[in-house]
Amino acid sequence: MTSTQDRVAIVTGGSGGIGRASALRLAREGMSVVVHFHGNRDRADTTVADIVAAGGKALAVGGDIADEEAATALFDAAEQEYGGVDVLVHTAGIMPLSPIAELDLEVFDRVQRVNVRGTFVVDKLAAQRLRPGGAIINFSTSITRLQQPGYGAYAASKGAVEAMSLILARELRGKGITVNAVAPGPTATPLFLEGKSEELVARIAGNNPMERLGSPEEIAETVAFLAGPGRWVNGQTIFVNGGAA
Repeated sequence: MTSTQDRVAIVTGGSGGIGRASALRLAREGMSVVVHFHGNRDRADTTVADIVAAGGKALAVGGDIADEEAATALFDAAEQEYGGVDVLVHTAGIMPLSPIAELDLEVFDRVQRVNVRGTFVVDKLAAQRLRPGGAIINFSTSITRLQQPGYGAYAASKGAVEAMSLILARELRGKGITVNAVAPGPTATPLFLEGKSEELVARIAGNNPMERLGSPEEIAETVAFLAGPGRWVNGQTIFVNGGAA
């Protein structure tokens, strides 16, 4: 395995809450970081600027993560700029909420395209292109255990992510590449907070044994562990939720 200072990480959804926190955290470990975005170049550029200002190396690359050509270009950019890829942190995803009986099938299809196909596409590329000693870190959700109403399409997509992660870990036997899924609980990110009243957010936070929401930075600590020293953790879904499930 290359040293932390020589490692290169791709962070999909790097302009978002957990993605940004993960990119910053890996950069502090000395990794060069490719910050992926889809639709918000300004936030990705801000993340890159913050990494560079702290003495790190980073660049922003955009594209539809569920499109194989765009995802391939993302890996190409990392290899061209930094010489290879060691870590994939795949945080990109969407979470529209609706009871199953009321959900438009076009929305359902979009969730599965971004969350399931997107994971499949980038994991396939990572399996082909990561250097020995690498790490693939996918993102699931604690909703797969909490099973709360309104999350049917999202939970279905993340259940698929968990299954793919375990299978890929077994398929990569002998390559020295770990594959795990991180499953956050309620976390104070724009994706989670969007469309929720202050009262609802407070009630969700109060249900946690820690009586608060998680922070993106806390999730990023688990990412950093799996990307670096956590070499004996493989084929697992790690629930990072303060005891919520």
